[in-house]
Amino acid sequence: MMTTKTRTNEEIHEAVQDKYGRIAQDFQPELKVLNDTASCCDPASDTDYCGSDLYDVDVSQLPADVTGLSLGCGDPIAIASLEPGQTVLDLGSGGGIDCFLAAERVGPTGQVIGVDMTPAMLEKANRNKAKLGVEHVEFRQGQIEALPAADDSVDVIISNCVINLSPDKTAVFKEAFRVLKPGGRLAVSDMVTRGKFTAQERADMSAWAGCITGAEDVADMAAWMRGAGFTQVSIQNKEEVGLELADVEPHVGSAQIFSARITAVKPNR
Repeated sequence: MMTTKTRTNEEIHEAVQDKYGRIAQDFQPELKVLNDTASCCDPASDTDYCGSDLYDVDVSQLPADVTGLSLGCGDPIAIASLEPGQTVLDLGSGGGIDCFLAAERVGPTGQVIGVDMTPAMLEKANRNKAKLGVEHVEFRQGQIEALPAADDSVDVIISNCVINLSPDKTAVFKEAFRVLKPGGRLAVSDMVTRGKFTAQERADMSAWAGCITGAEDVADMAAWMRGAGFTQVSIQNKEEVGLELADVEPHVGSAQIFSARITAVKPNR
């Protein structure tokens, strides 16, 4: 009988960090080439849910090291409703594209914090920050399950196709809730499913690091968010905006994956 190895959280973190470390190191901005094409978004691919083309605003003014390393599956800035003076935290900031777009909206009186666990990505992000001369953006090394940020210190949390990579999504949402100020908001673009992947599918680390088999059923995602304390939880397929999925029952059957817009609020005390 064939057995399926259950991956530990540490093994998943190592696989993801190795994958995105190599992406950052190997990326050639002048060619827009990634030597590792199993990322969440290969800029040279035709995948219709990824890349800098998804943004509602013009990103051509950003360096190629920023737009070329845009590995997300949506546009969290479009749903974040950012305002001048706010503090924003980006879960899994990568090359920094969402941080720099957020910085434009919060202005010099605001602050943007990018958190990433991959040193090579942080190095890219800080080089991009120097190129842009943006002083109110800061990049911190850390895992999104244990954020390097103080309690009640952030107005808005954004993220772009990163939470699916975490092996402990309940911890991610608890940490997001902890660092948000009362009344603060979560605005995330991420891959989710209707249905669940099998244990054998989840054991494939290439597929997990490629933003596929780490995705979870929308019913579970909504339950974890509410369990962390969030209210006004909304999950919508980005191709079917207006159709609310946060209250659907768990889907029975194989996983059907899609890119979603996910929002929630930390209640005022």
